[in-house]
Amino acid sequence: MPGIGPITASMLAATISDPSAFKTGRHRAAWLGLVPRQNSSGGKDRLGGITKAGDRSIRHLLVMGATTSIRYARSKAPGEGEWLKRRFARKPARLVSIALANKMARITWAVLNRGDVSRKTPPVPVAA
Repeated sequence: MPGIGPITASMLAATISDPSAFKTGRHRAAWLGLVPRQNSSGGKDRLGGITKAGDRSIRHLLVMGATTSIRYARSKAPGEGEWLKRRFARKPARLVSIALANKMARITWAVLNRGDVSRKTPPVPVAA
């Protein structure tokens, strides 16, 4: 998986030996501290910066891997890394790297929970 190297993968597997301890990938990302802080009341949602809860070293590795993936995606050919390019059109680079780290944490939870391997989804054919 882009952005996840052998060190990050081994730390994720060693720290969280039982992925079913989390109900969803979102819970795992929140446990790692990769979600915005919420100060909400009266139906009004106020989101702040990332919470920085959980394991600092894993969060650091995920963010650095996401930053590396972003750097690589900027130079890719059209059609590759479109999710990141759409985020860059609206948000600053640091915020996009945290969002990608959050996405990577969710994907790794799904991979570990299913005992599957990460694979790139094939492109959807365009009707002519």
